[in-house]
Amino acid sequence: MKYFLIAGEASGDLHGANLITALQERDPSATFVGLGGDKMRDAGCRLLQDYRNMAFMGVIAVLANLRKIRQNFRIAEQGLLNEQPDVLVLIDYPSFNLKIAEFCKKHLPQTRIVYYIPPKIWAWKTFRVHKIARLSDLILGIFPFEPAFYAKYGYKCEYIGNPTMDSIREYQSTGSPIHQLTGSPIIALLPGSRRSEIRNCLPKMLEAARRVQSFTGVPGGTRFTDSPIRIVVTAAPGIEDSFYAPYLQGEELTRDTYDLVTHATAAVVNSGTATLETALLGCPQTAVYRIVCSRWLGWLKPFIFKIPFFTLVNIIPAREVIKELIAFNFTTENIVRELTRLLTDEPYRQQMLADYTEIRQILGDHPAAATAAERIMAM
Repeated sequence: MKYFLIAGEASGDLHGANLITALQERDPSATFVGLGGDKMRDAGCRLLQDYRNMAFMGVIAVLANLRKIRQNFRIAEQGLLNEQPDVLVLIDYPSFNLKIAEFCKKHLPQTRIVYYIPPKIWAWKTFRVHKIARLSDLILGIFPFEPAFYAKYGYKCEYIGNPTMDSIREYQSTGSPIHQLTGSPIIALLPGSRRSEIRNCLPKMLEAARRVQSFTGVPGGTRFTDSPIRIVVTAAPGIEDSFYAPYLQGEELTRDTYDLVTHATAAVVNSGTATLETALLGCPQTAVYRIVCSRWLGWLKPFIFKIPFFTLVNIIPAREVIKELIAFNFTTENIVRELTRLLTDEPYRQQMLADYTEIRQILGDHPAAATAAERIMAM
């Protein structure tokens, strides 16, 4: 069997690599080609394009890189025609992947199309459900509520487990703690995986953490620790340390995100998969996210978003577990206030940790990549 995979960002590269490994275990003769990153390459995929040349977010970034985007479409389309794969596996990245699925359906009707980790259309752009279902021979979701969402429109989606749960389980069974992160209380800052996100989020996160570190903004100036607080920032894959240097004033930088979050006392996390990872690792947190023209969000939100929350940690249990400081609520003062509460309010912390346990139970123990591989091979 020949598989053609497309992942357009770091998380997709990881999930694609895990799926390749699971497929290889079941079919050692399988071959893999596609668009992705280092992890997919290391797993045995012959790359036609690196996702770092594909991950453009926002209108300005897209307009500035139209030539590259058109080139990426040509690479994917020509690659499909040359390789004639048995299965095309799409991993999230909807704006690109849905167009490629249309191309494949038209020019390679014998190729079966699997959407592994479909886009979060249950949050917004619900209209895409019909297109995804029409173009996909198999839809494999990673959230337990997705089958019911698709069923509402008369389509089938299978829940195969959550790959983030898999990653956390693997880390906790094999990971060795970094002892340099033990001792003093730690505020972990996770500013995102894209340069634009880091530019927009990290300065405000650092300003708030520094104020808490110096006890500025703490009600009454109360000292909540006898040890100096350390601020540690996570660096994203593929982004060099020098990119972070202008923002730092003595704060530490690490690429061992799971070790950092495991040992941190509290975290400020850019909204995305990282909030779920932080929850599953058991670190109290608040989520932040910058939205352009955020002053209009309160009025526009009911027309754009179909759910009341932005973060997976709140979406999965369908209630507020962590505070979301999104758009106009993303201010230094609000981060200071929430960090202070996370560090000083023990009942608040314990309730959050108990809610994290419920999230683990909801997600279940299905090994996502292994289950997905079995379903793909049974098509």
